[in-house]
Amino acid sequence: MLYRLLYNLLIHLGLPLALLALYKPKRGKPGFGARWAEHLGRVPPTGQEAPLWIHAVSVGETLAISPFIRALKAERPDLPILLTTTTRTGAEQAAKLGDLVVHRYAPLDYPWAIAAFLKRFQPRALWIMETELWPNWLHACAHHHLPVTIINGRLSERSCQRYGRFQGAFDALSRPLSLLLCQHQDDADRFHRLGIGKERLAVTGSIKFDIQFGDEVQSKGHALRQQLGQERPVWIAASTHQGEDEQVLAAFDRVLRAHPSALLILVPRHPERFDSVAALCASYGCVRRSQHQRQAERVEEGDKVYLGDTMGELPLMLAAADLTFVGGSLVKVGGHNLLEPAALGKPCLTGPAYFNFSDITRQLVAQGGGLVVADEHELGNRVSALLADGGARRTMGEQARAVVLRNQGALARTLSRCLASLDGD
Repeated sequence: MLYRLLYNLLIHLGLPLALLALYKPKRGKPGFGARWAEHLGRVPPTGQEAPLWIHAVSVGETLAISPFIRALKAERPDLPILLTTTTRTGAEQAAKLGDLVVHRYAPLDYPWAIAAFLKRFQPRALWIMETELWPNWLHACAHHHLPVTIINGRLSERSCQRYGRFQGAFDALSRPLSLLLCQHQDDADRFHRLGIGKERLAVTGSIKFDIQFGDEVQSKGHALRQQLGQERPVWIAASTHQGEDEQVLAAFDRVLRAHPSALLILVPRHPERFDSVAALCASYGCVRRSQHQRQAERVEEGDKVYLGDTMGELPLMLAAADLTFVGGSLVKVGGHNLLEPAALGKPCLTGPAYFNFSDITRQLVAQGGGLVVADEHELGNRVSALLADGGARRTMGEQARAVVLRNQGALARTLSRCLASLDGD
Protein backbone atom coordinates (compact mmCIF):
# COMPACT_ATOMS: atom_id res chain seq x y z
CA MET A 1 0.00 0.00 0.00
CA LEU A 2 2.78 2.44 0.92
CA TYR A 3 4.56 1.75 -2.35
CA ARG A 4 1.41 2.49 -4.35
CA LEU A 5 0.71 5.69 -2.44
CA LEU A 6 4.22 6.94 -3.07
CA TYR A 7 4.09 5.82 -6.69
CA ASN A 8 0.76 7.58 -7.31
CA LEU A 9 2.01 10.76 -5.66
CA LEU A 10 5.06 10.81 -7.91
CA ILE A 11 3.22 10.06 -11.16
CA HIS A 12 0.61 12.73 -10.49
CA LEU A 13 3.28 15.29 -9.72
CA GLY A 14 4.95 14.27 -12.95
CA LEU A 15 1.77 14.24 -15.05
CA PRO A 16 2.58 17.47 -16.97
CA LEU A 17 6.02 16.14 -17.87
CA ALA A 18 4.58 12.77 -18.92
CA LEU A 19 2.03 14.43 -21.19
CA LEU A 20 4.66 16.73 -22.63
CA ALA A 21 6.94 13.77 -23.43
CA LEU A 22 4.06 11.89 -25.06
CA TYR A 23 2.45 14.69 -27.05
CA LYS A 24 5.27 17.09 -27.86
CA PRO A 25 5.48 17.27 -31.67
CA LYS A 26 8.57 15.51 -33.02
CA ARG A 27 9.81 15.79 -36.56
CA GLY A 28 9.17 12.60 -38.49
CA LYS A 29 6.99 11.13 -35.72
CA PRO A 30 3.19 11.07 -36.21
CA GLY A 31 0.93 12.66 -33.64
CA PHE A 32 -2.18 11.26 -31.95
CA GLY A 33 -4.69 13.72 -33.38
CA ALA A 34 -8.11 13.81 -31.72
CA ARG A 35 -7.51 10.41 -30.09
CA TRP A 36 -5.06 11.74 -27.48
CA ALA A 37 -7.76 11.64 -24.75
CA GLU A 38 -7.86 7.83 -24.97
CA HIS A 39 -4.64 7.80 -22.93
CA LEU A 40 -6.62 9.39 -20.10
CA GLY A 41 -9.41 6.80 -20.16
CA ARG A 42 -11.78 8.79 -22.38
CA VAL A 43 -12.31 6.04 -24.91
CA PRO A 44 -15.19 5.58 -27.38
CA PRO A 45 -17.12 2.30 -27.18
CA THR A 46 -16.29 -0.57 -29.52
CA GLY A 47 -19.61 -2.37 -29.70
CA GLN A 48 -17.91 -5.49 -28.31
CA GLU A 49 -19.23 -7.44 -25.35
CA ALA A 50 -16.64 -8.64 -22.82
CA PRO A 51 -13.68 -8.46 -25.21
CA LEU A 52 -10.34 -10.09 -24.65
CA TRP A 53 -7.95 -7.21 -23.98
CA ILE A 54 -4.49 -7.62 -25.55
CA HIS A 55 -1.85 -4.96 -24.98
CA ALA A 56 1.22 -4.37 -27.14
CA VAL A 57 3.02 -1.17 -26.23
CA SER A 58 4.57 -0.14 -29.56
CA VAL A 59 5.31 -1.20 -33.12
CA GLY A 60 7.76 -4.01 -32.27
CA GLU A 61 5.40 -5.72 -29.86
CA THR A 62 2.46 -5.25 -32.24
CA LEU A 63 4.41 -6.82 -35.08
CA ALA A 64 5.29 -9.77 -32.85
CA ILE A 65 1.75 -10.33 -31.55
CA SER A 66 0.06 -10.04 -34.97
CA PRO A 67 0.66 -13.68 -36.09
CA PHE A 68 -0.55 -14.80 -32.66
CA ILE A 69 -3.77 -12.80 -33.05
CA ARG A 70 -4.36 -14.27 -36.50
CA ALA A 71 -3.91 -17.78 -35.11
CA LEU A 72 -6.18 -16.96 -32.16
CA LYS A 73 -8.95 -15.68 -34.43
CA ALA A 74 -8.62 -18.77 -36.62
CA GLU A 75 -9.17 -20.88 -33.50
CA ARG A 76 -11.86 -18.63 -31.96
CA PRO A 77 -13.40 -16.55 -34.78
CA ASP A 78 -16.19 -15.22 -32.55
CA LEU A 79 -13.87 -13.99 -29.79
CA PRO A 80 -13.93 -10.16 -29.68
CA ILE A 81 -10.43 -8.71 -29.31
CA LEU A 82 -9.60 -5.23 -28.04
CA LEU A 83 -5.98 -4.43 -28.94
CA THR A 84 -4.31 -1.49 -27.22
CA THR A 85 -1.03 0.23 -27.91
CA THR A 86 0.62 3.20 -26.28
CA THR A 87 2.32 4.66 -29.35
CA ARG A 88 1.04 5.99 -32.67
CA THR A 89 3.38 3.74 -34.65
CA GLY A 90 1.94 0.77 -32.77
CA ALA A 91 -1.55 1.92 -33.76
CA GLU A 92 -0.51 2.06 -37.41
CA GLN A 93 0.71 -1.52 -37.20
CA ALA A 94 -2.49 -2.61 -35.42
CA ALA A 95 -4.53 -1.16 -38.28
CA LYS A 96 -2.98 -3.78 -40.58
CA LEU A 97 -4.93 -6.46 -38.68
CA GLY A 98 -8.13 -5.06 -40.14
CA ASP A 99 -11.37 -6.28 -38.59
CA LEU A 100 -9.65 -9.00 -36.56
CA VAL A 101 -9.34 -6.48 -33.71
CA VAL A 102 -10.63 -3.14 -32.51
CA HIS A 103 -7.84 -0.75 -31.56
CA ARG A 104 -7.77 1.81 -28.78
CA TYR A 105 -4.91 3.63 -27.10
CA ALA A 106 -4.05 2.20 -23.71
CA PRO A 107 -4.75 4.29 -20.62
CA LEU A 108 -1.77 5.77 -18.85
CA ASP A 109 -1.10 4.29 -15.43
CA TYR A 110 -3.34 6.63 -13.43
CA PRO A 111 -6.04 5.04 -11.24
CA TRP A 112 -8.84 7.18 -12.67
CA ALA A 113 -7.76 6.50 -16.28
CA ILE A 114 -7.60 2.73 -15.93
CA ALA A 115 -10.88 2.73 -13.91
CA ALA A 116 -12.67 4.57 -16.74
CA PHE A 117 -11.17 2.18 -19.30
CA LEU A 118 -12.27 -0.96 -17.43
CA LYS A 119 -15.73 0.46 -16.78
CA ARG A 120 -16.17 1.18 -20.48
CA PHE A 121 -15.04 -2.20 -21.84
CA GLN A 122 -15.37 -4.73 -18.99
CA PRO A 123 -12.88 -7.13 -20.60
CA ARG A 124 -12.86 -10.84 -19.76
CA ALA A 125 -9.04 -11.06 -19.44
CA LEU A 126 -5.87 -9.10 -20.13
CA TRP A 127 -2.99 -10.56 -22.12
CA ILE A 128 0.14 -8.41 -22.15
CA MET A 129 2.83 -8.81 -24.79
CA GLU A 130 6.22 -8.98 -23.03
CA THR A 131 6.84 -7.65 -19.56
CA GLU A 132 4.88 -4.39 -19.57
CA LEU A 133 3.97 -4.16 -15.89
CA TRP A 134 2.18 -1.09 -14.48
CA PRO A 135 1.17 -0.97 -10.80
CA ASN A 136 -2.24 0.68 -11.18
CA TRP A 137 -3.20 -1.46 -14.16
CA LEU A 138 -2.45 -4.63 -12.22
CA HIS A 139 -4.08 -3.39 -9.03
CA ALA A 140 -7.27 -2.51 -10.91
CA CYS A 141 -7.30 -5.88 -12.67
CA ALA A 142 -7.01 -7.65 -9.33
CA HIS A 143 -9.83 -5.52 -7.91
CA HIS A 144 -12.07 -6.51 -10.85
CA HIS A 145 -10.95 -10.19 -10.68
CA LEU A 146 -9.55 -9.85 -14.18
CA PRO A 147 -6.98 -12.58 -14.97
CA VAL A 148 -3.70 -11.24 -16.35
CA THR A 149 -1.35 -13.30 -18.54
CA ILE A 150 2.09 -12.21 -19.69
CA ILE A 151 2.98 -13.44 -23.20
CA ASN A 152 6.61 -13.65 -24.31
CA GLY A 153 7.72 -12.61 -20.85
CA ARG A 154 11.37 -11.76 -20.38
CA LEU A 155 13.44 -10.42 -17.52
CA SER A 156 17.06 -9.43 -17.92
CA GLU A 157 19.56 -10.04 -15.14
CA ARG A 158 19.95 -6.32 -14.62
CA SER A 159 16.18 -5.81 -14.25
CA CYS A 160 15.99 -8.79 -11.92
CA GLN A 161 18.62 -7.26 -9.64
CA ARG A 162 16.85 -3.91 -9.69
CA TYR A 163 13.50 -5.46 -8.76
CA GLY A 164 15.27 -7.44 -6.03
CA ARG A 165 16.34 -4.23 -4.32
CA PHE A 166 12.65 -3.36 -3.94
CA GLN A 167 11.26 -6.79 -3.22
CA GLY A 168 8.15 -5.52 -1.45
CA ALA A 169 7.19 -3.36 -4.41
CA PHE A 170 7.77 -6.23 -6.82
CA ASP A 171 5.66 -8.57 -4.69
CA ALA A 172 2.77 -6.10 -4.85
CA LEU A 173 3.29 -5.61 -8.57
CA SER A 174 3.42 -9.29 -9.47
CA ARG A 175 0.70 -10.61 -7.15
CA PRO A 176 -2.16 -9.99 -9.65
CA LEU A 177 -0.40 -11.93 -12.42
CA SER A 178 -2.20 -15.19 -13.16
CA LEU A 179 0.31 -16.67 -15.60
CA LEU A 180 3.74 -15.74 -16.95
CA LEU A 181 4.64 -17.41 -20.22
CA CYS A 182 8.38 -16.88 -20.48
CA GLN A 183 10.57 -16.82 -23.55
CA HIS A 184 13.46 -18.76 -22.02
CA GLN A 185 14.33 -20.76 -18.94
CA ASP A 186 16.66 -17.93 -17.85
CA ASP A 187 13.67 -15.60 -17.69
CA ALA A 188 11.56 -18.07 -15.70
CA ASP A 189 14.43 -18.65 -13.26
CA ARG A 190 14.78 -14.93 -12.64
CA PHE A 191 11.05 -14.49 -12.02
CA HIS A 192 11.20 -17.44 -9.61
CA ARG A 193 14.16 -15.87 -7.79
CA LEU A 194 11.92 -12.86 -7.22
CA GLY A 195 9.33 -15.03 -5.51
CA ILE A 196 6.87 -15.98 -8.26
CA GLY A 197 5.75 -19.56 -7.74
CA LYS A 198 6.45 -22.17 -10.37
CA GLU A 199 2.71 -22.86 -10.69
CA ARG A 200 2.39 -19.42 -12.33
CA LEU A 201 5.42 -19.86 -14.61
CA ALA A 202 5.82 -21.68 -17.89
CA VAL A 203 8.49 -21.60 -20.60
CA THR A 204 6.75 -21.51 -23.97
CA GLY A 205 9.54 -19.91 -26.02
CA SER A 206 9.52 -16.67 -27.93
CA ILE A 207 6.73 -16.29 -30.46
CA LYS A 208 9.13 -14.01 -32.32
CA PHE A 209 10.92 -17.19 -33.46
CA ASP A 210 7.78 -18.09 -35.39
CA ILE A 211 8.50 -15.24 -37.76
CA GLN A 212 7.90 -16.01 -41.40
CA PHE A 213 8.66 -13.75 -44.32
CA GLY A 214 6.62 -14.35 -47.43
CA ASP A 215 7.68 -14.13 -51.04
CA GLU A 216 6.72 -10.44 -51.10
CA VAL A 217 9.50 -9.45 -48.68
CA GLN A 218 12.07 -11.46 -50.60
CA SER A 219 10.85 -10.05 -53.91
CA LYS A 220 10.93 -6.46 -52.68
CA GLY A 221 14.35 -7.06 -51.12
CA HIS A 222 15.66 -8.39 -54.42
CA ALA A 223 14.24 -5.40 -56.30
CA LEU A 224 15.86 -3.00 -53.83
CA ARG A 225 19.20 -4.80 -54.17
CA GLN A 226 19.02 -4.37 -57.94
CA GLN A 227 18.65 -0.63 -57.39
CA LEU A 228 21.45 -0.50 -54.84
CA GLY A 229 23.79 -2.46 -57.08
CA GLN A 230 23.88 -6.22 -57.36
CA GLU A 231 27.68 -6.36 -57.51
CA ARG A 232 28.60 -3.86 -54.81
CA PRO A 233 29.03 -5.06 -51.20
CA VAL A 234 26.05 -4.04 -49.05
CA TRP A 235 25.71 -4.23 -45.27
CA ILE A 236 23.05 -2.90 -42.95
CA ALA A 237 23.16 -1.33 -39.48
CA ALA A 238 19.62 -1.64 -38.12
CA SER A 239 17.87 -0.02 -35.14
CA THR A 240 20.74 2.32 -34.25
CA HIS A 241 20.50 4.79 -31.37
CA GLN A 242 21.88 8.22 -30.62
CA GLY A 243 25.63 8.01 -30.12
CA GLU A 244 25.80 4.79 -32.11
CA ASP A 245 25.54 6.14 -35.65
CA GLU A 246 28.92 7.84 -35.31
CA GLN A 247 30.48 4.52 -34.29
CA VAL A 248 28.84 2.74 -37.23
CA LEU A 249 30.17 5.37 -39.62
CA ALA A 250 33.64 5.06 -38.11
CA ALA A 251 33.42 1.31 -38.74
CA PHE A 252 32.23 2.06 -42.27
CA ASP A 253 35.37 4.14 -42.88
CA ARG A 254 37.37 0.96 -42.26
CA VAL A 255 35.08 -1.01 -44.56
CA LEU A 256 35.51 1.52 -47.35
CA ARG A 257 39.28 1.20 -47.19
CA ALA A 258 38.94 -2.51 -47.99
CA HIS A 259 35.84 -2.22 -50.20
CA PRO A 260 35.68 1.21 -51.86
CA SER A 261 32.37 0.47 -53.58
CA ALA A 262 30.60 -0.74 -50.42
CA LEU A 263 27.23 0.68 -49.38
CA LEU A 264 25.81 0.99 -45.87
CA ILE A 265 22.07 0.78 -45.26
CA LEU A 266 21.57 2.73 -42.02
CA VAL A 267 18.22 2.44 -40.21
CA PRO A 268 17.83 4.56 -37.05
CA ARG A 269 15.53 3.10 -34.41
CA HIS A 270 13.45 6.24 -33.87
CA PRO A 271 11.78 8.28 -36.64
CA GLU A 272 12.44 11.62 -34.94
CA ARG A 273 16.17 11.08 -35.57
CA PHE A 274 15.92 10.56 -39.34
CA ASP A 275 16.82 14.14 -40.25
CA SER A 276 19.76 14.43 -37.85
CA VAL A 277 21.20 11.10 -39.02
CA ALA A 278 20.78 12.19 -42.65
CA ALA A 279 22.83 15.30 -41.86
CA LEU A 280 25.47 13.13 -40.19
CA CYS A 281 25.75 11.01 -43.34
CA ALA A 282 25.70 13.87 -45.86
CA SER A 283 29.44 13.80 -46.53
CA TYR A 284 29.23 10.14 -47.58
CA GLY A 285 26.58 10.77 -50.18
CA CYS A 286 23.25 9.87 -48.57
CA VAL A 287 20.11 8.62 -50.31
CA ARG A 288 16.93 8.60 -48.24
CA ARG A 289 14.56 5.68 -48.68
CA SER A 290 11.49 7.95 -48.44
CA GLN A 291 12.63 9.83 -51.54
CA HIS A 292 14.23 6.96 -53.42
CA GLN A 293 11.21 4.63 -53.29
CA ARG A 294 9.17 7.20 -55.20
CA GLN A 295 11.83 7.59 -57.87
CA ALA A 296 12.78 3.89 -58.18
CA GLU A 297 16.14 4.82 -59.68
CA ARG A 298 19.45 3.04 -59.41
CA VAL A 299 21.60 4.33 -56.55
CA GLU A 300 24.84 5.83 -57.86
CA GLU A 301 28.12 4.28 -56.71
CA GLY A 302 29.16 7.66 -55.32
CA ASP A 303 26.31 7.40 -52.80
CA LYS A 304 27.65 5.37 -49.90
CA VAL A 305 24.78 5.50 -47.36
CA TYR A 306 21.18 4.47 -47.92
CA LEU A 307 19.11 5.87 -45.03
CA GLY A 308 16.09 3.77 -44.05
CA ASP A 309 13.73 6.57 -43.02
CA THR A 310 10.42 4.77 -43.53
CA MET A 311 8.39 2.65 -41.13
CA GLY A 312 7.63 -1.05 -41.54
CA GLU A 313 10.19 -1.67 -44.29
CA LEU A 314 13.11 -2.99 -42.26
CA PRO A 315 12.58 -6.62 -43.39
CA LEU A 316 12.96 -5.81 -47.09
CA MET A 317 16.09 -3.75 -46.36
CA LEU A 318 17.50 -6.65 -44.37
CA ALA A 319 16.73 -8.94 -47.30
CA ALA A 320 18.67 -6.62 -49.63
CA ALA A 321 21.87 -6.71 -47.55
CA ASP A 322 24.76 -9.19 -47.45
CA LEU A 323 25.09 -9.08 -43.67
CA THR A 324 23.61 -7.26 -40.70
CA PHE A 325 24.62 -5.37 -37.59
CA VAL A 326 21.83 -4.83 -35.05
CA GLY A 327 22.13 -1.69 -32.98
CA GLY A 328 21.34 -0.64 -29.47
CA SER A 329 24.39 -2.71 -28.62
CA LEU A 330 27.37 -0.35 -29.06
CA VAL A 331 25.60 1.92 -26.58
CA LYS A 332 24.11 0.70 -23.31
CA VAL A 333 20.55 0.20 -24.56
CA GLY A 334 20.61 -3.60 -24.34
CA GLY A 335 20.49 -4.47 -28.01
CA HIS A 336 17.58 -5.38 -30.27
CA ASN A 337 16.16 -8.57 -31.66
CA LEU A 338 18.42 -10.50 -34.06
CA LEU A 339 15.67 -12.82 -35.20
CA GLU A 340 14.52 -10.89 -38.28
CA PRO A 341 17.92 -11.01 -40.01
CA ALA A 342 18.45 -14.57 -38.76
CA ALA A 343 15.11 -15.68 -40.23
CA LEU A 344 16.19 -14.16 -43.54
CA GLY A 345 19.42 -16.17 -43.44
CA LYS A 346 21.75 -13.22 -42.85
CA PRO A 347 24.93 -13.22 -40.72
CA CYS A 348 24.11 -11.39 -37.48
CA LEU A 349 26.53 -9.02 -35.74
CA THR A 350 25.86 -7.21 -32.48
CA GLY A 351 27.80 -5.09 -30.03
CA PRO A 352 28.69 -6.05 -26.45
CA ALA A 353 25.61 -4.46 -24.79
CA TYR A 354 23.08 -7.11 -25.85
CA PHE A 355 21.83 -7.90 -22.35
CA ASN A 356 18.12 -7.58 -23.25
CA PHE A 357 18.50 -10.39 -25.79
CA SER A 358 21.18 -12.48 -24.15
CA ASP A 359 19.61 -15.90 -24.75
CA ILE A 360 18.94 -15.35 -28.46
CA THR A 361 22.38 -13.84 -28.97
CA ARG A 362 24.13 -16.68 -27.16
CA GLN A 363 22.30 -19.25 -29.28
CA LEU A 364 23.27 -17.53 -32.51
CA VAL A 365 26.90 -17.16 -31.47
CA ALA A 366 27.14 -20.76 -30.27
CA GLN A 367 25.64 -22.03 -33.53
CA GLY A 368 27.98 -19.89 -35.64
CA GLY A 369 25.25 -17.62 -36.98
CA GLY A 370 26.20 -14.56 -34.96
CA LEU A 371 29.19 -12.56 -33.80
CA VAL A 372 29.66 -10.12 -30.93
CA VAL A 373 31.98 -7.23 -31.75
CA ALA A 374 33.66 -5.29 -28.96
CA ASP A 375 33.67 -1.83 -30.55
CA GLU A 376 33.60 0.15 -33.79
CA HIS A 377 37.08 -1.06 -34.76
CA GLU A 378 36.16 -4.73 -34.54
CA LEU A 379 32.86 -4.02 -36.27
CA GLY A 380 34.69 -2.50 -39.23
CA ASN A 381 37.18 -5.37 -39.38
CA ARG A 382 34.53 -8.11 -39.13
CA VAL A 383 32.30 -6.52 -41.76
CA SER A 384 35.26 -6.08 -44.10
CA ALA A 385 36.31 -9.72 -43.69
CA LEU A 386 32.78 -11.07 -44.22
CA LEU A 387 32.15 -8.92 -47.27
CA ALA A 388 35.29 -10.44 -48.77
CA ASP A 389 34.24 -14.04 -48.02
CA GLY A 390 30.98 -15.14 -49.61
CA GLY A 391 31.37 -18.69 -48.33
CA ALA A 392 31.69 -17.56 -44.72
CA ARG A 393 28.64 -15.34 -45.12
CA ARG A 394 26.54 -18.16 -46.52
CA THR A 395 27.59 -20.51 -43.71
CA MET A 396 26.79 -17.92 -41.03
CA GLY A 397 23.45 -17.13 -42.63
CA GLU A 398 22.47 -20.80 -42.82
CA GLN A 399 23.39 -21.33 -39.17
CA ALA A 400 21.45 -18.24 -38.12
CA ARG A 401 18.35 -19.48 -39.91
CA ALA A 402 18.81 -22.94 -38.36
CA VAL A 403 18.57 -21.39 -34.88
CA VAL A 404 15.26 -19.76 -35.80
CA LEU A 405 13.82 -22.96 -37.25
CA ARG A 406 14.92 -25.01 -34.25
CA ASN A 407 13.07 -22.71 -31.85
CA GLN A 408 9.83 -22.42 -33.74
CA GLY A 409 6.60 -23.72 -32.25
CA ALA A 410 6.33 -21.15 -29.46
CA LEU A 411 3.24 -19.60 -31.02
CA ALA A 412 1.30 -22.86 -30.83
CA ARG A 413 2.48 -23.56 -27.27
CA THR A 414 1.62 -20.03 -26.15
CA LEU A 415 -1.79 -20.12 -27.79
CA SER A 416 -2.60 -23.45 -26.13
CA ARG A 417 -1.70 -22.17 -22.65
CA CYS A 418 -3.56 -18.89 -23.17
CA LEU A 419 -6.75 -20.57 -24.35
CA ALA A 420 -6.60 -23.02 -21.45
CA SER A 421 -6.36 -20.11 -19.00
CA LEU A 422 -9.21 -18.30 -20.79
CA ASP A 423 -11.38 -21.40 -20.51
CA GLY A 424 -10.50 -21.85 -16.85
CA ASP A 425 -8.59 -25.12 -17.29
